[in-house]
Amino acid sequence: MTKEILIHKTFDYLNRLPQDKVVEVAEFVEFLYQKHEEYILKKGIQKMVTDSKSFEFLKEEEELYTLDDLKVRFK
Repeated sequence: MTKEILIHKTFDYLNRLPQDKVVEVAEFVEFLYQKHEEYILKKGIQKMVTDSKSFEFLKEEEELYTLDDLKVRFK
């Protein structure tokens, strides 16, 4: 089913429900919308951080110690 058909079908069902149930459905839809908005925001932030060069210096950190610097080697 397309989005338009689903919306129309849902609207028909909502018209047949009592007022208190319509309010309940509206609150649930608002909850779902807020979750979706938060998801979109998180994805945008993740993309910004991933594309950012702010932490690039951590990838190029030189090795300060080698295995020769160990006094005791645990297995």
